[in-house]
Amino acid sequence: MSDATLHANSQNPDDFAVQIADQVESFLVAVTEVARGDEPDSAVPFLLLEVSQLLLAGGRLGAHEDIVPDERYEPDLGPEPDVDQLRENFARLLEPVDVYSEVFDPYEPRKAPVPARISDDLADVVADLRHGMAHYRAGRTTEALWWWQFSYFSNWGSTASATLRALQSVVAHVRLNQPLEELDGLDTDQAMGDETLEFEAGKVMAEEIGEPLGMRTVKQ
Repeated sequence: MSDATLHANSQNPDDFAVQIADQVESFLVAVTEVARGDEPDSAVPFLLLEVSQLLLAGGRLGAHEDIVPDERYEPDLGPEPDVDQLRENFARLLEPVDVYSEVFDPYEPRKAPVPARISDDLADVVADLRHGMAHYRAGRTTEALWWWQFSYFSNWGSTASATLRALQSVVAHVRLNQPLEELDGLDTDQAMGDETLEFEAGKVMAEEIGEPLGMRTVKQ
């Protein structure tokens, strides 16, 4: 979507709200295109780039002073757009590396890692960003910024950060020619437990993951 469509002609491109909205819109358009699966060979590296850029916008929102909405109660946006199809598309596209382990709060001691899915994370982030974009498109700029900032702290910031670590780990394993060990039946409906995860003897080699996802290993 062009700036002329997203923004009014009177808006300054150097304005904070315009820049954040541009970054959010760019992410939404990009990940929707990736989810179509037209270029599966470049999916993981492309998502790594897009999530990294989105977190720059999140960092700017996080460092900004508290944004106070114009109205006490959030205006009703109607039914939320469905993200299930996006989630399912990403689950198919990322199937070899979709499930990963994550610690939700690094400052909360003795918490065991929990299973998560990149596909779930991306869909949740998209849902949060679309919600704010709906306010922005309706001309409620302060409401949009408030929502993006609030949901950055409460959900999409930590979710996108976890997703970035998972994507970066996949790329690093492949580029450094380091095999990935497969989690023993791990899925998101299972508890990890307090003990260290047991890994199966059989390994998913980095070459087997890297080749279909469009990444080459570093020669040893």
